[in-house]
Amino acid sequence: MSMKHSKGRGRGIDWSAVGRRVRELRGFDLTQSDFASRIGVSQSYLSAVEHGRNEIGAEVLLAISRDSGKSIEWLLTGEE
Repeated sequence: MSMKHSKGRGRGIDWSAVGRRVRELRGFDLTQSDFASRIGVSQSYLSAVEHGRNEIGAEVLLAISRDSGKSIEWLLTGEE
């Protein structure tokens, strides 16, 4: 099964929407480079994530969740 399709509610992950939420969390005070360093990825990877070009693995989702205080559920779906 492709990672783009998830079981459960019958909906796949919208990686563009996930990227928009990651960008929202980064805000305007942090550069991509600074935020990428905080979550343990490269600036180019973070850019691809924010533009919906990369799926995000569990370790990176967990790092973003811990850094931002937002749940992984919210990162993936926009719902708490």
